[in-house]
Amino acid sequence: MELHTIRRFGVDIYRYRKEALALRAQTRTEFFRIAGRVFRPVILAVIAAYLSMRVIAPSAAAAEVPETIAARGETLVATMHATGAQIYECKTNSDGELAWQFREPIATLVIDGKTVGHHFAGPVWVMADGSAVSAKVSAQAPGATTNDIPLLRLDVAARHGSGLLSGVTTIQRLNTHGGRADAACDAPGKFLSVPYSADYAFYKKAASDTRSH
Repeated sequence: MELHTIRRFGVDIYRYRKEALALRAQTRTEFFRIAGRVFRPVILAVIAAYLSMRVIAPSAAAAEVPETIAARGETLVATMHATGAQIYECKTNSDGELAWQFREPIATLVIDGKTVGHHFAGPVWVMADGSAVSAKVSAQAPGATTNDIPLLRLDVAARHGSGLLSGVTTIQRLNTHGGRADAACDAPGKFLSVPYSADYAFYKKAASDTRSH
């Protein structure tokens, strides 16, 4: 699998790290203030670099969803294809060894060939219509190969806006391709961007379930 460090694209990694940490803090503490500022130039520039580097095509047919990440009793709202990168940092782990530790995703969201939103640290999904959600992983299943990041089910933790994602309660990450770090982690503070693609399925609970909570 082809791997690249961010430095190879001429990105000022120190500035990027500062911006990424600031964005992560905003996501955690001021979620309802981020929607109007998501199209930050630094994020769009990095996404453009990843897309020009390598585009991973969506799978021709959706794979069967493992039972462990099923969204039982919920209604599908939308499915979007994401293309971008998984960002890792080389750090010392609990065993005192250097290892790649996941930092964040950076990806564009596409429906029928049209860019409709972005996905980044939080994790957060933000749509062009102003709606946004943040979520937490609740279950996972292996990807199709050892090079593919896991399939996920995520429970929505916060919502913003009245657009497409306004009623979403569960998100699945499906059909993953790439995204795993398998290069040498030999210098603390080193960053790595690994191209990936995935489909994100957004679900909401039935009206009766919503009223009962």
